[in-house]
Amino acid sequence: MDNGIHFISGLPRSGSTLLAAVLRQNPKFHAGIASPVAFLFNGLMRQMSQENEAAVFIDDERRRNVLSGVFDNYYRREHPRQVVFDTNRLWSAKLAALAQLFPKSRMICCVRQVPWIVDSLEQLVRRNPLEPSKIFAFDATSTVYNRYDMLTGGNGLLGYAWNALREAFYGPNAGQLMLLCYETLSSDPGRALQAVYDFIGESAFVHDFTNVSLNLDTSDFDRQLGAPGLHALRPAVAFQPRETVLPPELFQRIAKSSFWLDPAANPRRILVV
Repeated sequence: MDNGIHFISGLPRSGSTLLAAVLRQNPKFHAGIASPVAFLFNGLMRQMSQENEAAVFIDDERRRNVLSGVFDNYYRREHPRQVVFDTNRLWSAKLAALAQLFPKSRMICCVRQVPWIVDSLEQLVRRNPLEPSKIFAFDATSTVYNRYDMLTGGNGLLGYAWNALREAFYGPNAGQLMLLCYETLSSDPGRALQAVYDFIGESAFVHDFTNVSLNLDTSDFDRQLGAPGLHALRPAVAFQPRETVLPPELFQRIAKSSFWLDPAANPRRILVV
């Protein structure tokens, strides 16, 4: 990548769309919502594994060339003039591979207190009561309890991302990782963005936090998930406290899942903002 590449990953409903929208104000940066590159990357890795009988002709140098070429070709329009931020929750599980391909890259993982992630997704369900969502396997009979089970299972939207984040957080390449809390991004965006710029080694830029727009039409993407409004943004960045819609015992069940808030659980001193 001519001007560099970084990654946005982490947990769902934790500010990655907001972060991308703010970063896009800087003409030097390209960022967006979940890109397809991670799925192409995983598909190529599988096809270059021993599952494919012709993989005996593929060595690690060719693997690196093919995998890095996906980024070069997908972002051909952007990377001659922009630093690219590629967004996908899968990237947390691929930190070791990305560190080999792009040793100067950094990964910003957006996080949020876990009960409020579940609450945010449940709020989305309540706003669209007539349309089952792909997030919950289009199950029209679900309740908040089995929606919680689907979210937090190992392959669930939240469970997979949480496991991948912990893998990166405690892994050997964690020095390329930064955790950005939704609570900080929404309540003190200036400090949050300054931390991002310092982490990736870029010069500061004056952002307008009162007029934020992704400038991308995400309606089709949200609609095919059965989740209209999933990537909707308010124009002004602000933290808005509210009452949870979760049953109290469900909220308390996951209240201690936000491991990054405990300094004792951060032996590598990963930057948490």
